[in-house]
Amino acid sequence: MAYIDRLFDQYFLEHASYVVKDRAIPDIDDGLKPVQRRILHALKEQDDGKFHKVANVVGQTMKYHPHGDQSIYGALVHLANKDMFIDKQGNFGNIYTGDEASAARYIECRLTPLAKDVLFNPEITEYIESYDGRNSEPVVFPAKIPVLLAQGTEGIAPGMTTRVLSHNLIELLQAQIAYLQGEDFQVFPDFATGGFVDVTEYADGNGKVLVRAKLDTKNSKRIVVRELPFGSTSDSLIASIEGAARKNKLKIAGISDYTGEEVEIEIRLARGVHTKDTVDALYAFTDCEQSISVSALVIKDNRPHIATVSDILKHNADRLVDVLTAELKIEQRQVRDRLHAKTLEQVFIENRVYKAIEDVADSSAIHEAIRTGIEPFFSAIRRKVTAEDLDTLLQIPIRRISLYDITKAKKEMREMRARLREIKTNLENITGFTIDFLEYLIDQYKDKYPRRTEVTSFDQVDAREVAQRNLKLRYDKKTGYLGYDVNGNTLMDVSQYDRVLVIRKNGTYSLHEAPDRLFVDKGMLFCDFVDSERVYTVIYRDKKTNYPCIKRCKLDTFIMNRGYELVPPGCRLLKLTTDRDVEVHVSYKPKPRVRILNEEFAIEDYAIRGKTAKGVRLSAREVRSAKFVKPKV
Repeated sequence: MAYIDRLFDQYFLEHASYVVKDRAIPDIDDGLKPVQRRILHALKEQDDGKFHKVANVVGQTMKYHPHGDQSIYGALVHLANKDMFIDKQGNFGNIYTGDEASAARYIECRLTPLAKDVLFNPEITEYIESYDGRNSEPVVFPAKIPVLLAQGTEGIAPGMTTRVLSHNLIELLQAQIAYLQGEDFQVFPDFATGGFVDVTEYADGNGKVLVRAKLDTKNSKRIVVRELPFGSTSDSLIASIEGAARKNKLKIAGISDYTGEEVEIEIRLARGVHTKDTVDALYAFTDCEQSISVSALVIKDNRPHIATVSDILKHNADRLVDVLTAELKIEQRQVRDRLHAKTLEQVFIENRVYKAIEDVADSSAIHEAIRTGIEPFFSAIRRKVTAEDLDTLLQIPIRRISLYDITKAKKEMREMRARLREIKTNLENITGFTIDFLEYLIDQYKDKYPRRTEVTSFDQVDAREVAQRNLKLRYDKKTGYLGYDVNGNTLMDVSQYDRVLVIRKNGTYSLHEAPDRLFVDKGMLFCDFVDSERVYTVIYRDKKTNYPCIKRCKLDTFIMNRGYELVPPGCRLLKLTTDRDVEVHVSYKPKPRVRILNEEFAIEDYAIRGKTAKGVRLSAREVRSAKFVKPKV
C-alpha cells in the first residue's frame, strides 16, 4: 500500500510540474505559454508575407504541440484577438459580443510587423527537441517588449493560478525607459474593451481592481452602455441586467443590443424611474461593475515565481539589454568576418597573388604558395589566415577577378569599419542604445496602441445601500414561517440585502438576511432590523426556583444564521419588550396565608447588562405570569 501511495505521489508531482511549466503558467522571459510560442514559431517558419489558412497553421503547430488541434485553434484565435502578434483576415469572433470565430478552414492569419521586429532571432534563441524528436522548437523567444504585461494572461494549474491583466504597450515601453534612466515608474491595466478601472488596491499586480462599464446618462429615461468592463461581453452584461430586473433589483422597460464594431447597449427605464436612480443599481447588481483579483505568478528560472508587475517590467528591461547586447556582438562578429574575407580578397586580387599558383604542379602546395604570396600583407589582414580562408580564395571565379572594382571594394570596407566603430560605441553605451531602440518602437507603434481604459477612482457601490425595499416580509403564525414568499401578516418592507433579527418564544435569537421562506417557530416574539442601541427587556422564570427574573441588554454583534440564548438554558421566557416606558406586572402562585398575589416593578430600576449575563431576581416567590404595563399617572 505504501508503494502505491508513493507511486501516486510521484505521478501526481510529475503531472503537476508538467502542467505548471508546459501548459498553464507563462514564462517571464517572453510572456508566452508553450502553445502560444509554438503557434508563433510555426507562423515564422511559414512566413512569406502572405496570409495562411488557420487550419494549415494549426497543422504546422501540431509538429510541436502534443495536445491536439482544438487547443491550438483556440489559443491561436485568442492570441490573434490581442491584436499584437497575429494579423488576421476573416471572422475571428467579436470581443464585444462574445461571438465565436469561424472554422479554421475559413479564416487566415500571418505575423504582424511588430512580431517580426521584437520576437525572433534564431541566432540567439535556444532550441530543444520537439515532443517526438523530429523537430526543434524554441525554449523562449528573445522578446524585446514585455509581452506578458502587454497581453495579459490567465492560467490554472494544480495548487496555483495566475492572472496578469493587460497593460498599454506604449506605457510599458515608456516605463522601461524610465527604469533604465533610474527614474520611478507606474503602469496600470488597459483593456481592449475600454471602460473604467480603479487601481487603488492593485498592489502592483497582486491585489484587485474594480472595473466599470462606461455609461451614457444624458437621457433621463435611457441609459446607453458605450464601453464594456473587462471580462464582460454584451451578451453577458445584458444577461446580468435582465437577471437583476427579474429579481426586482432595478426596474427597466426593455433592453436592446446594437453592438457591432462599437458597443451600444440601450437600457430603457420603466415608467416613473429615472437615470439618476438607476445608475448605482446597475453598478451594484449587474456586471456593469466587477471586482477582479489578480496574481502575477510566472515561470522564472524554470520554477514558479510570484512577482509584481514592476518586477516583471524590470526583468524584461534587463533582458532587453542582454538581447540587444547579444545581437550587437553577433553582428560585430559577422561584420569582422566579412571585413576579413574582403581584405583577403583585396590582397589576393590587387596584388595578383593568384599568379603564384600558376606554376604550382602539386595541389598540396597550393595553400603554401598562396600563404607565401599574402605574407607581406599580414599587417593589413590583422587576423590569422586559416585553411578555410585559403579555400575561399581558391573558389573565387575568374570573372570576379577580371571585373574586380578596387574603388567599390574599398568603399565597402570603409563602411564595414564604420559599422564596427558604431557597434563598439553602442556596446560601450548599451543602456543608451536600448533607450533609443525603445523610443523607435514608441514612434513606430504609438498610433496603433492608444490607451482605451480610463484609470480613475470610484467608491464601490454597496448593494445593501442601493437595494430597493420592495419586498413584503410576512409571518404566518399557523405554520411558523417567515419570509417574503410567505402568506401571512406583513411585518415590514425589506430588500434581499436587509438583515433581520428574530427572537423566538423559546428564548433563542438569530440574525438572517431577509429570507424568502424560513421556519422561525409558531410563537415568534420579535422581528425587526438590527438596532445596536435598542434595549431588550425580558422576564423569565428560573428553572430551579420558578422565581421571576428580569434581564436587560443590547444585541449588537452576531454571526449570521447562528442561534444564541437570550435567557439561561432551561428557563422559560415569559415576556419581552423593547419599550422603556413600561412596568413589569407579576402575578404569583397563590399560597396559604399570602395576601399579595400581584406586584409591579419599574424596569428602569434595573441596569442594562451584557447579553450573556444572567438576569436579576425580582422576588423570592413562584411566578404564575407576567406582563408589561404602562405606569399609572
